[in-house]
Amino acid sequence: MRIGVVSDIHGNMPGLMRAVELMGDVDELLCLGDSIYDYRFSNEVIGWLRKNRIPTILGNHEWGFLGPHGVRARAAEWVDQELVAWLEAQPYRLELERHGQRILMVHSTPWEPQGAYVLPGSQELKRFGEVDADIVLYGHTHQQVAERIGSVLVVNPGSAGDARDSRNGRQLSCAVLDLAAGEAQIIDYTA
Repeated sequence: MRIGVVSDIHGNMPGLMRAVELMGDVDELLCLGDSIYDYRFSNEVIGWLRKNRIPTILGNHEWGFLGPHGVRARAAEWVDQELVAWLEAQPYRLELERHGQRILMVHSTPWEPQGAYVLPGSQELKRFGEVDADIVLYGHTHQQVAERIGSVLVVNPGSAGDARDSRNGRQLSCAVLDLAAGEAQIIDYTA
């Protein structure tokens, strides 16, 4: 089973579509949050995620948009309220079982405080190895990680919409999990 993983799309529909194209034939696609950018809603991205029934979690940009400070942004005439309601119904974390593997999806960390930036090479990465899952998928940092910590495969696909990782020349990126092999491939690209 092959699973595509995107995160931090930030309303970039061409970036998302290029990721989908480059992943090739995957059995499922997962989205790790920050589908929108700040208070700028994307009918196109959210509509595509909803239409294609992509398991999606909320990130910090959704927290802001859906929270008390996002009232004006949500009320904009062009914002599709059905899509806002769909987005609001998505969880902050999601636990899945696929091909006998327990997968935990979080935007930043599974521990408090939420919103921490766990960067590649950080000592905090070791904490992911303590999680009760076979695979932990996280985003938020826009920086790629594909590393086994103890028995846990930890994957951050980078960003499919707002490239910030200098280690890959500030290209967009996504990931493909091969559950049978127990590995992840990171794909760099431009859109």
